[in-house]
Amino acid sequence: MTGLGALIRRNIKLYFKDKGVFYSSLITPVILLVLYATFLKKVFDDSFRSALEQAGATVADSVLNGVVGGQLVSSLLAVSCVTVAFCSNLLMIKDKTSGARHDLTISPVCPATMAMGYYIASLSSTLIITFSAAAVCLGYLACVGWYLTVCDVLALLLDVFLLTMFGTALSSCINFWLTTDGQASAVGTIVSAGYGFICGAYMPISNFGSGLQKVLSFLPGTYGTSLLRNHTLRGTFAEMESLGFPKQAVEAIRDSVDCNLYFFDHQVSNGQMYLILVGSIAVLVALYVVINRVAGRRGAR
Repeated sequence: MTGLGALIRRNIKLYFKDKGVFYSSLITPVILLVLYATFLKKVFDDSFRSALEQAGATVADSVLNGVVGGQLVSSLLAVSCVTVAFCSNLLMIKDKTSGARHDLTISPVCPATMAMGYYIASLSSTLIITFSAAAVCLGYLACVGWYLTVCDVLALLLDVFLLTMFGTALSSCINFWLTTDGQASAVGTIVSAGYGFICGAYMPISNFGSGLQKVLSFLPGTYGTSLLRNHTLRGTFAEMESLGFPKQAVEAIRDSVDCNLYFFDHQVSNGQMYLILVGSIAVLVALYVVINRVAGRRGAR
């Protein structure tokens, strides 16, 4: 445990030593929020108004702003928890290029301990950024339309924590195979561009064809996005029902924004979503440790 603690401290210290990387990662969610509020807000607003018109219903602008704000915030956090992890989890690649990784492999530290040292340090630094992003997002909701309870906020923070663990584990498994900054930059660009679509952040997967929906239902990230949507929008949907909005119409809206997800026509409950997310984290972390142990044994031969 002493060796693990020393590695974690060493990795965190090196991460914060590069202030350019830290501050750029910290400001990225704020920039994304501005971009989302500028461009995606109108898309979500028009989509929701169109759905209301088709249903022949109306809702107060304050509630509408709460729904749109909840969609924006959940989309931002769903993407940030994974993409920021890829940006923060670069130390192992830098150690390879500098030769520090080789020095660590010949020290009396087992590969599994080294792997967890990288993972926990990267998770810690990424959590600082994602929780800061969550605070900014909550401030945004307070400005446009606040319908969250204390339980909603706590559940939202739990979602961010688990999604950050997932993103860090995923980036660890992928970044292990990278050896240069150029490769890391290319992978980060691909993840930043594509993850928001396949997790349902930019566009609800309910808008895709049935075949693609079934494929995306196998990806853990879609359930993380759905959990965020459930907890940012629960209060607004409750407000709509209290104002006399038909419950069937509310459920239809929940389906349209991916609060309700289906795995081959079976609705997935929030509890099952948490199990999928936690199970995925456990599998990815275990895979990352095994990869390091196998590589360590081969290097020792």
